[in-house]
Amino acid sequence: MAEIDPASHTPLRPAAEAGDGAGAVAAPWVPHRGLLTVDDDFSVLDDPLEQRDFSQPVEEGAGQPVQESVLMVQGMYCAACADTVEAALVAQPGVLQAHVHAATRRLVLRWDPARVRLSDLARAVGRSGYRLLPMRQALAVSARVQETRKALWRLFVAGFCMMQVMMYSWPEYVTEPGQIPADIVQLLRWASWVLSLPVMLFASGPFFASAWRDVRQGRVGMDVPVAIGIAVTFVVSSLATFEPDGPWGSDIWFDSLTMFVFFLLGGRYLELKLRDRTAGALDALMNRLPEQVQRERADGTLERVSLKRLQVGDVLRIEAGQAFPGDGTVLSDAATVDEALLTGESHPVTRRQGDTVVAGSYNLAGTVRVRIDRLGRQTRYGQIVALMEQASTERPRLARLADRIAAPFLGLVLLAAALSAWVWWSVDPHRAVATAVAVLIVTCPCALSLATPAAMLAAAGALAQRGVLTRRLQAFEALASVDTVVFDKTGTLTQDRVVVHEVRTRRGWEAGQALRVAARLAQASLHPASRAIVARAGTAVEAPWLVQEVPGRGLTAHDEHGHRWRLGSAVHCGLDEAALAATGRAVPDLPCAYLADESGWVATFVLDEGVRPDARAAVERLRVLGLSVWLLSGDRLEAAQRVARPLGIEQVIAGASPQDKLAAVQRWQAEGHRVAMVGDGMNDAPVLARADVSFALGHGAPLTQTRADFVVQSARMTDVVAVLEHARATLRVVRQNLAWAAGYNAIAVPLALMGWMPPWAAGLGMAASSLLVIGNAMRLSRLPAARPAPEPEGAATASAFVPRPEATARTM
Repeated sequence: MAEIDPASHTPLRPAAEAGDGAGAVAAPWVPHRGLLTVDDDFSVLDDPLEQRDFSQPVEEGAGQPVQESVLMVQGMYCAACADTVEAALVAQPGVLQAHVHAATRRLVLRWDPARVRLSDLARAVGRSGYRLLPMRQALAVSARVQETRKALWRLFVAGFCMMQVMMYSWPEYVTEPGQIPADIVQLLRWASWVLSLPVMLFASGPFFASAWRDVRQGRVGMDVPVAIGIAVTFVVSSLATFEPDGPWGSDIWFDSLTMFVFFLLGGRYLELKLRDRTAGALDALMNRLPEQVQRERADGTLERVSLKRLQVGDVLRIEAGQAFPGDGTVLSDAATVDEALLTGESHPVTRRQGDTVVAGSYNLAGTVRVRIDRLGRQTRYGQIVALMEQASTERPRLARLADRIAAPFLGLVLLAAALSAWVWWSVDPHRAVATAVAVLIVTCPCALSLATPAAMLAAAGALAQRGVLTRRLQAFEALASVDTVVFDKTGTLTQDRVVVHEVRTRRGWEAGQALRVAARLAQASLHPASRAIVARAGTAVEAPWLVQEVPGRGLTAHDEHGHRWRLGSAVHCGLDEAALAATGRAVPDLPCAYLADESGWVATFVLDEGVRPDARAAVERLRVLGLSVWLLSGDRLEAAQRVARPLGIEQVIAGASPQDKLAAVQRWQAEGHRVAMVGDGMNDAPVLARADVSFALGHGAPLTQTRADFVVQSARMTDVVAVLEHARATLRVVRQNLAWAAGYNAIAVPLALMGWMPPWAAGLGMAASSLLVIGNAMRLSRLPAARPAPEPEGAATASAFVPRPEATARTM
């Protein structure tokens, strides 16, 4: 990414290299300075190399090529801000769609590069008072530090001035009229006025800037009532200070003014920090690639380059603690890698020379040489980022409803404040201003707008840390009401490999002895049956013999004594499979591998699909939660029941085509059931799209993942249960937040209208309402760690399976 100029601390794009094209002219990236001005340089947004990070080509309508960009909008605080940005962009020629998520401040923009430049669109947004930045720059540490520092300075100025003003105002609260000389009282009021100026001119700047921006756009944003309340309080208090005997009376509210500005700024600062934490897990995963890496030149020397300058085939040196910038091949002897992004588990794995490492995984030890095979959106990491971007830019149904309520609510706030001032002016003019200001401040729909997205983003972030990607936030609401869970069999409840289900041996042989002999042949083959035998044999396997393999038939070898051994099909071993089945030495319905010596048959290895070790616990937990569990398979009934029986699944539909699966789900939905579907194959895509909620496994087909609401990277069935439980908790929190937001306004507004709530208390209530909503949502960011699945006794790490009720070793 961008290099830093040590003199100005300004991020700079690397100079153009040979072959980078004319668009790679070096230009300074404008550092964040608060709100955007029209004079800022946006040419960097038109650089094709920069656009690779946040834009991709898509088709619109009749094959029309357009660009879809995901950018960050700085300067946003509420749903009205999102509407302003969308309106500014949609009014521009060449913009086909603009969608802004208020909680994450992300913009999804579809635009025609033949009709408009991205820099022109950024300038249009800048004229509305906001700033467009690519995600990496917006989430950079330097930008965040600068934004936080300015917010803290505003909060400090408001807090310091508030304490001083309260000190000067306190004597009037504790003394009777006339006890303090009039000139001293006036002096204290002038001191309060002077100390209120920094609060008005600096600390309150964000409120006035946002309100002025909304007024220019002809909109009523959430900062408009706040800015009016602050301005009215200061003007009336100033008039009372300048002319104590004038028509505005002698009452001043500088203490209330500075206090509620401090409370509002404090609440907004904490809200910003909490909001960052709700989406922090998503941001951390989406921005984990290093900004620069070391690339080897042809002569073996190293150069440090930006990720944008990398090409397929480049050889890189990745330092310890650094993420791999692309999918690549290990050239070093070995690498210790953390692939938690793909599995949800932080246990390190070892990759040998020639093995593949994935983008976004971390190198944990030593410097590793890798050759880049895929970059950008072609990597598995790029696909994950695309899924997460989709989730972070979606507005759930409840959030859209809350935003629609918030817009007219603000108009009612202004009307209520004007009416309260008019009524109180005829009753008690001295309380009219304070009452109107309290109404303006206390009636804030911020909590209402944040209630749903804050909870769902916190839940999505927690699931992402566990290796579950959320494609659609709306799915949380649907999943909480699911009453039926349907599992596909092959690759979902079963593993994507075969295992040794049973060992049958001739008299005088033990199963372990037969496995050890067979493993000395099977080690030389990559056939799935051979790998299953080696895995079942465990670690006590001797060195392989010199093996000859006949593709598709089996293996032959001679031991140290010259005896011949054969492993493979019945034909390869010289055996009559029908005779073996008749004598119980083979299972007709299951694939078998045979071991034979010079005397004939020695052992039969019955192969079957390995049921996932955590599947039974997941099914049991789903039943405890009151859900109906079905197995929907295209396999034979006997094969489906062999999987369903040990898992305790009693409801099985077998021999189902993709159309039959779709019809079954439609039938359940017609009966009033809410269905969740879990699958991994391409043939599951139609039924996943039809189900109310769908899960795809991380190793599944890409088409299946694009139809699913959740992608379980680890393929653990217990993670499916965890998502369901978390969805129920999420909906509870959303309902609590909505109830609090509605209840707060229902109680606070009448109190303010009746004059029972001073402006400072209104400011405290407004800040506390938003903080309570986000703090409640933060409870969803904690998800219990995934428990490792149990391994069967005596099995290798890769051979977990659930045995059948009968014995797994038999002597014939």
